[in-house]
Amino acid sequence: MAPSQEITRILKDWSAGDADAAAKLMPLVYEELRNLARNYLQRERGDHTLQPTALVHEAYLKLGGTSGADWKDRAHFYGVAARLMRQILVDHARAHNAAKRGGLQTRVALDDAGELPGEQAVEIVALDTALKDFAQTYPRKSDVVELKFFGGLDAKEIAEVLKVSEKTVLRDWNFAKLWLCRALNQNAA
Repeated sequence: MAPSQEITRILKDWSAGDADAAAKLMPLVYEELRNLARNYLQRERGDHTLQPTALVHEAYLKLGGTSGADWKDRAHFYGVAARLMRQILVDHARAHNAAKRGGLQTRVALDDAGELPGEQAVEIVALDTALKDFAQTYPRKSDVVELKFFGGLDAKEIAEVLKVSEKTVLRDWNFAKLWLCRALNQNAA
């Protein structure tokens, strides 16, 4: 059985209540999830404390808590995993920003202070806010962004998940990029 088909079969078993399905699935999806996590973290600030392995494990724990989930196929699984990873990173960025504002203050002598962390934690929160605004008006287009940008799926896979044509996916993606760029630029000004 091809890996994609085997993953889909195990996901269906998981949906049907097979308690061992999550454990069977992990070895098949681990490397792809780790690559996805690595891609996410490359966009993060340099001093980020999360590592790809930790991000995968945290996301997988949350996925394991989705009992009764109706997994459609491999693409649906990776889309949900990507969304969870994004949310974990957004929560982490918000906590980091709160700490910068004094939520977790510690005294550091001026001579011991290193470089201040970059502003990417703020950027991921801004992107998350823009995506939430976008999703309220354009839910399907928002799903395209989630699956492509965060899930790493190609247009064909997204079309299968959303049950639309590849051309529709490409149009939605182009529209979403323009809308999000404008929204992020307006917020930055």
